[in-house]
Amino acid sequence: MKIELKSTITCPKCGYKKEEEMPTNACQFFYECTHCKTMLRPNEGDCCVYCSFATVPCPPIQENNNCGNSDCCKS
Repeated sequence: MKIELKSTITCPKCGYKKEEEMPTNACQFFYECTHCKTMLRPNEGDCCVYCSFATVPCPPIQENNNCGNSDCCKS
Protein backbone atom coordinates (compact mmCIF):
# COMPACT_ATOMS: atom_id res chain seq x y z
CA MET A 1 0.00 0.00 0.00
CA LYS A 2 1.34 3.40 -0.99
CA ILE A 3 1.26 5.99 1.80
CA GLU A 4 0.01 9.39 0.72
CA LEU A 5 2.02 12.25 2.24
CA LYS A 6 0.03 15.21 0.89
CA SER A 7 -3.33 16.14 2.30
CA THR A 8 -5.58 19.18 2.04
CA ILE A 9 -6.39 20.54 5.48
CA THR A 10 -9.53 22.68 5.90
CA CYS A 11 -9.90 25.19 8.71
CA PRO A 12 -13.24 24.60 10.45
CA LYS A 13 -13.45 28.27 11.44
CA CYS A 14 -12.89 30.08 8.13
CA GLY A 15 -13.03 27.25 5.56
CA TYR A 16 -9.57 28.01 4.14
CA LYS A 17 -7.97 25.00 2.45
CA LYS A 18 -4.27 24.35 2.04
CA GLU A 19 -2.35 21.34 0.79
CA GLU A 20 0.34 20.27 3.23
CA GLU A 21 2.91 17.50 3.44
CA MET A 22 2.30 15.36 6.51
CA PRO A 23 5.11 14.29 8.83
CA THR A 24 5.96 10.60 8.60
CA ASN A 25 7.49 10.14 12.03
CA ALA A 26 4.90 11.74 14.34
CA CYS A 27 1.31 12.89 14.62
CA GLN A 28 0.77 16.62 14.29
CA PHE A 29 -1.25 17.82 17.28
CA PHE A 30 -1.32 21.53 16.39
CA TYR A 31 -1.76 23.39 13.13
CA GLU A 32 -2.17 27.13 12.66
CA CYS A 33 -4.45 28.19 9.82
CA THR A 34 -2.43 30.44 7.56
CA HIS A 35 -5.53 32.48 6.71
CA CYS A 36 -7.27 33.25 10.03
CA LYS A 37 -4.49 32.15 12.46
CA THR A 38 -6.80 29.77 14.36
CA MET A 39 -4.84 27.06 16.16
CA LEU A 40 -6.35 23.69 15.27
CA ARG A 41 -6.20 20.71 17.61
CA PRO A 42 -7.44 17.19 16.87
CA ASN A 43 -11.06 16.35 17.57
CA GLU A 44 -11.64 14.01 20.50
CA GLY A 45 -10.74 10.48 19.47
CA ASP A 46 -8.44 11.56 16.63
CA CYS A 47 -4.66 11.37 16.89
CA CYS A 48 -3.84 14.47 14.86
CA VAL A 49 -5.17 17.46 12.94
CA TYR A 50 -4.93 15.59 9.63
CA CYS A 51 -7.28 12.88 10.88
CA SER A 52 -9.72 15.57 12.03
CA PHE A 53 -9.58 18.22 9.30
CA ALA A 54 -7.85 16.89 6.17
CA THR A 55 -8.68 14.87 3.09
CA VAL A 56 -6.16 12.10 3.87
CA PRO A 57 -5.46 10.66 7.34
CA CYS A 58 -1.94 10.76 8.75
CA PRO A 59 0.66 8.18 7.61
CA PRO A 60 0.55 6.12 10.85
CA ILE A 61 -3.22 5.71 10.45
CA GLN A 62 -2.80 4.83 6.77
CA GLU A 63 -0.19 2.19 7.69
CA ASN A 64 -1.89 0.64 10.70
CA ASN A 65 -5.54 1.69 10.49
CA ASN A 66 -5.16 2.35 14.23
CA CYS A 67 -2.74 4.86 15.65
CA GLY A 68 -2.61 2.89 18.90
CA ASN A 69 -0.50 0.31 17.04
CA SER A 70 2.13 2.92 16.24
CA ASP A 71 4.69 4.83 18.28
CA CYS A 72 3.63 8.12 16.68
CA CYS A 73 1.47 9.31 19.57
CA LYS A 74 3.25 7.77 22.50
CA SER A 75 5.23 10.05 24.75
